Amino acid sequence: MTFFEKIITTISYLKQPAKRRMIQIAASLNGQTGIEVGGPSAFFSFKSAFPIYLYAKKIDGVNFSNHTLWEGKIEEGNLYTYYKNKKGFQFIGEAAELKAVKDASYDFVLSCHSLEHVANPIKALKDWSRVMKSKARLVLVLPDKEFTFDNKRPITSLTHLIEDYNNNTTEEDSTHFEEVIALHDFKHDAFVQTKEDLIKRTRLNIKNRAVHHHVFDLELVKELLIYCGFEMIHQQTYPPFHLVSVAQKQ
Repeated sequence: MTFFEKIITTISYLKQPAKRRMIQIAASLNGQTGIEVGGPSAFFSFKSAFPIYLYAKKIDGVNFSNHTLWEGKIEEGNLYTYYKNKKGFQFIGEAAELKAVKDASYDFVLSCHSLEHVANPIKALKDWSRVMKSKARLVLVLPDKEFTFDNKRPITSLTHLIEDYNNNTTEEDSTHFEEVIALHDFKHDAFVQTKEDLIKRTRLNIKNRAVHHHVFDLELVKELLIYCGFEMIHQQTYPPFHLVSVAQKQ
């Protein structure tokens, strides 16, 4: 971290109480190595709510494809540029199956607005736990449905997520497609404006991964993480539409 970045982060800490706990946790990971699923993310960058990019020694990344709606074209290799000249290894692989990553490789795992796009969240979280060292931290950011196009949809139950895991649900799952289309709030979606476009995008989900399979609130996230063997450290909402949870591998 440069002197300028340190000064700005300190000012942000003092002037914005809602950021303080997140900045403290980011600073506690100083000099550590992590992996981000579905990044890079502005939420973890300089002047953000959780500026872990400033503190980490190195962060690798994993994305499901060589081309995504959010990152465009990407390639596997030492090409994961998450902040200025900071680079890690870019993996190409499913979020729920980090096959190329060895056990107990990382001090922390980051995921920002990614897990809702995964059809089998428990499978993903268990595999993320596998690549984490003992007592490693998970920083999980999910959309607050009240301020997104999911605001008309019901919160998913933990029972449903467990059923998905027990049934080994894959990324080709279309269980929630009808609900997604019927209850979509177009006022909160900058990418699709019509129902026809939404139907087309949803049907192509295996390629674009735009669907939010499940809908979360902080209570569900807490239940889910505890079920997957994590200990909760911190939870909060953060504007404009973030649900922030930090947990530790037990």
